Amino acid sequence: MLFTPARRNYGFDLFDDMFNDAFFTTPSRSANTLMRTDVKDNGTDYLLDVELPGFKKEDIKAELKDGYMTISASHEDSKDEKDASGKLIRQERYSGSCKRSFYVGEDVKQEDIKASFENGVLKLQFPKEAPKSIEETPKYIQIEG
Repeated sequence: MLFTPARRNYGFDLFDDMFNDAFFTTPSRSANTLMRTDVKDNGTDYLLDVELPGFKKEDIKAELKDGYMTISASHEDSKDEKDASGKLIRQERYSGSCKRSFYVGEDVKQEDIKASFENGVLKLQFPKEAPKSIEETPKYIQIEG
Protein backbone atom coordinates (compact mmCIF):
# COMPACT_ATOMS: atom_id res chain seq x y z
CA MET A 1 0.00 0.00 0.00
CA LEU A 2 1.36 3.37 -1.04
CA PHE A 3 1.23 6.09 1.56
CA THR A 4 0.64 9.62 0.33
CA PRO A 5 1.13 12.32 2.94
CA ALA A 6 -1.63 14.88 3.33
CA ARG A 7 -1.00 18.02 1.36
CA ARG A 8 -0.62 21.07 3.55
CA ASN A 9 -0.97 24.34 1.71
CA TYR A 10 -1.38 26.69 4.65
CA GLY A 11 -3.91 28.74 2.70
CA PHE A 12 -1.68 29.46 -0.30
CA ASP A 13 -4.34 28.12 -2.68
CA LEU A 14 -6.77 30.82 -1.57
CA PHE A 15 -6.33 32.85 -4.74
CA ASP A 16 -6.34 29.77 -6.99
CA ASP A 17 -9.65 28.68 -5.50
CA MET A 18 -11.08 32.18 -5.69
CA PHE A 19 -10.27 32.68 -9.38
CA ASN A 20 -11.72 29.26 -10.25
CA ASP A 21 -15.09 30.50 -9.03
CA ALA A 22 -17.86 30.70 -11.66
CA PHE A 23 -17.85 34.51 -11.36
CA PHE A 24 -14.38 34.64 -12.91
CA THR A 25 -14.66 31.71 -15.33
CA THR A 26 -18.15 32.24 -16.79
CA PRO A 27 -18.19 34.52 -19.86
CA SER A 28 -20.27 37.66 -19.52
CA ARG A 29 -23.79 37.75 -20.91
CA SER A 30 -23.04 40.58 -23.29
CA ALA A 31 -20.11 38.83 -24.91
CA ASN A 32 -21.89 35.53 -25.37
CA THR A 33 -25.54 36.14 -26.06
CA LEU A 34 -26.11 39.70 -27.24
CA MET A 35 -25.90 40.67 -30.88
CA ARG A 36 -25.22 37.24 -32.30
CA THR A 37 -25.21 37.90 -36.01
CA ASP A 38 -25.70 35.74 -39.08
CA VAL A 39 -24.54 37.19 -42.40
CA LYS A 40 -25.92 35.62 -45.56
CA ASP A 41 -25.03 36.32 -49.18
CA ASN A 42 -27.99 35.78 -51.53
CA GLY A 43 -26.13 36.82 -54.69
CA THR A 44 -27.17 40.44 -55.07
CA ASP A 45 -27.72 41.39 -51.42
CA TYR A 46 -26.37 40.70 -47.97
CA LEU A 47 -28.80 39.67 -45.24
CA LEU A 48 -27.98 40.23 -41.59
CA ASP A 49 -29.93 38.64 -38.75
CA VAL A 50 -28.93 40.26 -35.46
CA GLU A 51 -30.28 38.70 -32.26
CA LEU A 52 -31.33 41.31 -29.68
CA PRO A 53 -33.25 39.40 -26.99
CA GLY A 54 -35.09 41.55 -24.45
CA PHE A 55 -34.92 44.72 -26.55
CA LYS A 56 -37.86 46.52 -28.13
CA LYS A 57 -37.92 48.20 -31.53
CA GLU A 58 -37.72 51.62 -29.82
CA ASP A 59 -34.48 50.58 -28.07
CA ILE A 60 -32.62 49.93 -31.34
CA LYS A 61 -30.84 52.37 -33.67
CA ALA A 62 -29.08 51.69 -36.95
CA GLU A 63 -26.78 54.37 -38.36
CA LEU A 64 -24.94 54.56 -41.67
CA LYS A 65 -21.80 56.70 -41.79
CA ASP A 66 -18.64 56.55 -43.94
CA GLY A 67 -19.48 53.09 -45.27
CA TYR A 68 -20.08 51.61 -41.80
CA MET A 69 -23.45 50.54 -40.46
CA THR A 70 -23.52 50.73 -36.69
CA ILE A 71 -26.25 48.97 -34.74
CA SER A 72 -26.77 50.02 -31.15
CA ALA A 73 -29.34 48.99 -28.58
CA SER A 74 -29.89 50.26 -25.04
CA HIS A 75 -32.48 49.39 -22.44
CA GLU A 76 -33.26 50.54 -18.92
CA ASP A 77 -35.68 48.82 -16.58
CA SER A 78 -36.74 49.36 -13.00
CA LYS A 79 -38.92 47.12 -10.84
CA ASP A 80 -40.28 48.25 -7.51
CA GLU A 81 -42.29 46.02 -5.21
CA LYS A 82 -44.00 47.37 -2.12
CA ASP A 83 -46.08 45.69 0.54
CA ALA A 84 -49.64 46.72 1.48
CA SER A 85 -48.40 49.54 3.73
CA GLY A 86 -46.21 50.99 0.99
CA LYS A 87 -42.86 49.81 2.38
CA LEU A 88 -40.32 48.89 -0.22
CA ILE A 89 -39.73 45.13 -0.35
CA ARG A 90 -37.64 44.88 -3.51
CA GLN A 91 -36.15 47.37 -5.92
CA GLU A 92 -34.18 46.26 -8.95
CA ARG A 93 -32.65 48.33 -11.70
CA TYR A 94 -31.17 47.16 -14.96
CA SER A 95 -29.36 49.13 -17.59
CA GLY A 96 -27.68 47.61 -20.58
CA SER A 97 -26.43 48.53 -24.00
CA CYS A 98 -24.53 46.99 -26.87
CA LYS A 99 -23.10 48.23 -30.14
CA ARG A 100 -21.66 46.64 -33.23
CA SER A 101 -20.40 47.98 -36.58
CA PHE A 102 -20.24 46.40 -40.01
CA TYR A 103 -18.50 47.70 -43.12
CA VAL A 104 -21.14 47.78 -45.88
CA GLY A 105 -19.29 49.84 -48.50
CA GLU A 106 -19.00 53.48 -49.50
CA ASP A 107 -21.64 53.18 -52.25
CA VAL A 108 -24.46 51.91 -49.99
CA LYS A 109 -27.00 54.63 -49.24
CA GLN A 110 -29.56 54.83 -46.42
CA GLU A 111 -32.44 54.23 -48.84
CA ASP A 112 -30.78 50.99 -50.06
CA ILE A 113 -31.08 49.35 -46.62
CA LYS A 114 -34.25 47.55 -45.58
CA ALA A 115 -34.74 46.80 -41.89
CA SER A 116 -37.34 44.97 -39.81
CA PHE A 117 -37.53 43.82 -36.20
CA GLU A 118 -39.56 40.82 -35.12
CA ASN A 119 -39.33 38.36 -32.21
CA GLY A 120 -36.06 39.83 -30.93
CA VAL A 121 -34.28 39.60 -34.30
CA LEU A 122 -33.25 42.65 -36.32
CA LYS A 123 -33.20 41.79 -40.03
CA LEU A 124 -31.22 44.02 -42.39
CA GLN A 125 -30.90 43.71 -46.15
CA PHE A 126 -28.54 45.80 -48.26
CA PRO A 127 -27.01 45.48 -51.72
CA LYS A 128 -23.48 44.34 -52.32
CA GLU A 129 -21.11 47.10 -53.27
CA ALA A 130 -21.01 47.47 -57.05
CA PRO A 131 -17.71 46.19 -58.45
CA LYS A 132 -15.44 48.92 -59.72
CA SER A 133 -14.97 48.94 -63.47
CA ILE A 134 -11.50 47.98 -64.58
CA GLU A 135 -9.76 50.12 -67.19
CA GLU A 136 -9.67 47.97 -70.30
CA THR A 137 -7.48 50.04 -72.59
CA PRO A 138 -3.90 50.02 -71.42
CA LYS A 139 -2.36 53.33 -70.47
CA TYR A 140 1.38 53.33 -70.73
CA ILE A 141 3.52 55.02 -68.15
CA GLN A 142 6.39 57.06 -69.50
CA ILE A 143 9.73 55.99 -68.16
CA GLU A 144 12.30 58.73 -67.90
CA GLY A 145 16.01 58.44 -67.87
